[in-house]
Amino acid sequence: MDDFKHYTVMLNEAVDMLECTDGKIYVDCTLGGGGHSELILKRISPNGRLIAFDIDDEAIAHAKERLKGYNNLTIVKSSYTNIKSELKKLGIDKITGGVILDLGASYHQLTKAERGFSFSKDAPLDMRFDMESDFSAYDVVNTYSESELVRIFSEYGEEHFSKRIAKKIVEERAKKKIKTTCELSDIIISAVPKVKSHIHPATRVFQAIRIEVNNELKNVNIVLHDILDLLSVGGIISVISFHSLEDRIVKRFFKYESQKCRCNDMICKCPPPRIELINKKPIEASEWEVKENPPSRSAKLRGVRCIS
Repeated sequence: MDDFKHYTVMLNEAVDMLECTDGKIYVDCTLGGGGHSELILKRISPNGRLIAFDIDDEAIAHAKERLKGYNNLTIVKSSYTNIKSELKKLGIDKITGGVILDLGASYHQLTKAERGFSFSKDAPLDMRFDMESDFSAYDVVNTYSESELVRIFSEYGEEHFSKRIAKKIVEERAKKKIKTTCELSDIIISAVPKVKSHIHPATRVFQAIRIEVNNELKNVNIVLHDILDLLSVGGIISVISFHSLEDRIVKRFFKYESQKCRCNDMICKCPPPRIELINKKPIEASEWEVKENPPSRSAKLRGVRCIS
């Protein structure tokens, strides 16, 4: 796995948030290159245990090699949305320490040309985190109706020219199927007005398609609810998000579950809040880290502690 490239964003900040303790159980929902997992393992050894999830075979192979010296690690090839059932298989009822989530696509996925995430490298339209999945970007681009394309470009990409781009895609695929990233990028460029911007015209659409292919936003909602059900009192959730849509979901969930009243009735009958905020405002990457790894400039770290 010599070609596996990975940069661990906010390594110390995200793991510090967990207040790692030897002897407790921790979960890394997004193993990736294994950077966060490695630091957690160093801090909870020899008696702590880490369960790490990923659906990317290349990431798992790299992390297994990197972390082969730790016998208190269990790597699970499964989506973190299966956290309840997978932990049950391992005989784990409660997460006593904490959970870390590093959301979105990894540097390796985004930069490896053949994975089809980038409009700057010609490759088959793919964008799957899980290479065993039978649903890819090709299916979204070539089978979704015009209105469905408008919806995902607007909701997941916050693209201003969603209608123009969707219409152009439908027109072009009627002539021949759209098969590669460069074909799609050229169609997007031809559909939008030329404006001066540091953002490539295809950026938001590619993001939207990636989110749709991998159910990213839906999965974040699912896993946050499941984690809270599994977390012991005192357990911590540490979440890094990379775009406003993810961060909004995390922020709203944390705010709702930490409120004393959630019903707004004259006489409140709400159960006690389940969590407390560790940081009210998101922690951002340091100037040094942004200089070393520019994509980290968009990262936001939020944390909460389970209190009931």
